[in-house]
Amino acid sequence: MESSLKHTALLDLEAIRRDFPLLSRKVNNKPLVYLDNGATTQKPTAVIDALTHYYSYQNSNIHRGVHRISQDITVAYEKARETVQQHLHAAYPHEIIFTKGTTDSICLVAHSFGKKYITAGDEILVTEMEHHSNILPWQQFCEDNGAVLKVVPVTEEGTLDLKALETLLTKKTKLFALTHVSNTLGTINPVKEIITLAHSKGIPVLVDGAQAVPHLAVNVQELDADFYVFSGHKSFGPTGVGILYGKEKWLQQMPPYQVGGGTIKRVTFAKTEYADLPLRFEAGTPNIEGGIGLAVALDYMNNIGMDRIAEYENELLVYATKQLSVIPGLRIIGQAKNKASVFSFVIDGMHPNDIGTLLDQQGVAVRTGHHCTQPLMDRYGIPGTVRASFAFYNTKAEIDILETATRKAVKMLA
Repeated sequence: MESSLKHTALLDLEAIRRDFPLLSRKVNNKPLVYLDNGATTQKPTAVIDALTHYYSYQNSNIHRGVHRISQDITVAYEKARETVQQHLHAAYPHEIIFTKGTTDSICLVAHSFGKKYITAGDEILVTEMEHHSNILPWQQFCEDNGAVLKVVPVTEEGTLDLKALETLLTKKTKLFALTHVSNTLGTINPVKEIITLAHSKGIPVLVDGAQAVPHLAVNVQELDADFYVFSGHKSFGPTGVGILYGKEKWLQQMPPYQVGGGTIKRVTFAKTEYADLPLRFEAGTPNIEGGIGLAVALDYMNNIGMDRIAEYENELLVYATKQLSVIPGLRIIGQAKNKASVFSFVIDGMHPNDIGTLLDQQGVAVRTGHHCTQPLMDRYGIPGTVRASFAFYNTKAEIDILETATRKAVKMLA
């Protein structure tokens, strides 16, 4: 199931695009230009084949079966965990918890870490650029437990106000949760420096890496993140699977999030003894094929090279910025100097949804709306943006089509 690109010296876009069947589709009788990678990425044939192979030849439950098929798939599933560990450069495989996705991972930490370490009057810090999935679990925890939610503001150009951050990190702060890469602005936050600052005040940090893992090399030990989360479907893997990385010292102390089959050592009606890591946090039959498919997706990216992916996607972003920024009335939302491949914009006097609809009629798939960042939209005083988000299988020719289609949409709406 290895990609044919493993030993390719240069990024071979034709070979890459052949690996993604959906990219050959037509939409409204036009070749599909898929620029909605921030919402979900397409899947290479290697991942699709892995899912088919699992259901065709490996389907069985894991961990407790004594028969051969169960033992084989248990080995494959735990090998997938090791692949994720190596991709994130975690210290141990048991620091990798399989979840349903980024949202589920954050909810797990909010419930288990919060229950253990956060009480009434304590503060949880988030940022103004967070996805709702990194706001609502903390907001709900605060409402239920009397803690206080604090927010780091965002500057006009789309970066965190680091001076305000220093003031907001106090003795009351029990956790800081922030995004590595903004799904709306594309801003790459200086998480290593931020984590160092937080740790100097004894504050643990959770990093939402949903938009970082598909685009950047991530080393959780180098970052010194206490928790790091991401989703499979945004990283060219299956839906319904995600990852929580947690430092062993925290996970060992946290109570289970959900309980049931697979999370126990021994059950009596008087007392239950829970399993060691990582099974303590993986109740029920997991998304077995999802974990295996995610490992294949990570291998696919690593075969290309994360540094090459980042470099090429930056070329796409620079090119898109140059080509589209000259369109009359177009304003880019998110102009940080350090950005991932996200291009969000508004056009004066035109609703983003109207533009997105007209782009779709021309075969161009973008995302429009608030992108699950309504507080950020309120900060900029806009209802939403048009967001084109690029992956390594996109091309400059597709950006040219986006430009032409946008100009046509503007002319039609004027």
